[in-house]
Amino acid sequence: MPDEDLKTELERLRRENAALKRSASSGIRLKVSEKGAVSVYGMGRFPVTLYKEQWIKLLDMAAEIRAFISANEAQLKAKE
Repeated sequence: MPDEDLKTELERLRRENAALKRSASSGIRLKVSEKGAVSVYGMGRFPVTLYKEQWIKLLDMAAEIRAFISANEAQLKAKE
């Protein structure tokens, strides 16, 4: 591969890397997985991935989850 092609490819990869870093620092993001599920990135080391029916069921339980967290506040740890 000629030097000019290598330089062009290196610059493209640097721009792509910078764009990925900017999007990663912006917080939580959503993506459709290869299998058609919804993945949430930015909450931890690995994405949280559930199918749409699972997300809907979980979101319908939002009040129960909040109540559970409040009731068990003393036992729960917070990641800082």
